[in-house]
Amino acid sequence: MADHGVNKGRRRFLVGATSVMGAVGVIGVAVPFVASWKPSARARAAGAPVQADISKLRPGQRMTVEWRGRPIWIIRRTSEMIARTQALPADYLADPDSRQPQQPAYVQGELRSLRPEVGVLVGLCTHFGCSPLYRPEPDAQAGDDHWPGGFFCPCHSSRFDLAGRVYASMPAPINLEVPPYHYLSEHIIVVGEDKEAG
Repeated sequence: MADHGVNKGRRRFLVGATSVMGAVGVIGVAVPFVASWKPSARARAAGAPVQADISKLRPGQRMTVEWRGRPIWIIRRTSEMIARTQALPADYLADPDSRQPQQPAYVQGELRSLRPEVGVLVGLCTHFGCSPLYRPEPDAQAGDDHWPGGFFCPCHSSRFDLAGRVYASMPAPINLEVPPYHYLSEHIIVVGEDKEAG
């Protein structure tokens, strides 16, 4: 077959121009697609640390703040609540020493908190994620005479003490989670940021 009347220079130009336009089109489609993978400003803000002012939180009261779409409970424990929690026999609890990694290393101990009188917990049951009821005082509604006050999950009857430790033989397999937190000042707690980062 002969190449009569074919302009090879024009052919190369058209092939090159078409390739460049195709590459520009691919980039034009790829840039917004890749940019859509980045979290939105709202999503980034939802994961950001939050501050809670506990100056008006009275002994025995609980307040709730939201962090990463989850309720964070801040409880001001009375000296009686602390004593009842510490006196609870270890064999009543599934994980009395909090060996499961449900809390930062700096909040170890019976009360699982930086300060004995202030507890910080994620307010979701570790069974199916229901929100347990706050029952700070001993009462017969919790099911036995050894209830020192704590949290009762109405979904499947899991019980937790005032430090968020789950009772033995409950549907919830592990203790309530303690989020990372630290004190910015005497009355300001920063939730969502480790103590070392504060």
